[in-house]
Amino acid sequence: MEHPKYQDQLSEQVAKKEQRKLRDRSNQDRSIWFGLGMFGLVGWSIAIPTLIGIAVGLWIDRTFEHDYSCTLMSLFVGVVIGCSIAWYWVKRESLAAEESDNELQSKADTQKQGTQE
Repeated sequence: MEHPKYQDQLSEQVAKKEQRKLRDRSNQDRSIWFGLGMFGLVGWSIAIPTLIGIAVGLWIDRTFEHDYSCTLMSLFVGVVIGCSIAWYWVKRESLAAEESDNELQSKADTQKQGTQE
């Protein structure tokens, strides 16, 4: 009797997550400090452009006379820039983890083929 397709996909996803957890437990060069550093990197990459945007907006508002608030506009621009920088770093780490998973999967497939022969 054949298993439904969704059970095979679920089995593969569970196996990938298990391999990732085992790899991360054995990989000692990424400690809790790495995770905290990543949180800090994401936080500061949003905070710094936001603060720069506010400072630039305040300077424009004080220097030039106009009817609208440049501080609010530059605050928004700073947040958008900061979020895009944070997204870049998170995406980069995600791709690195995915690439590592693919390498592990190909090694596991190679070992399976070697034992079957």
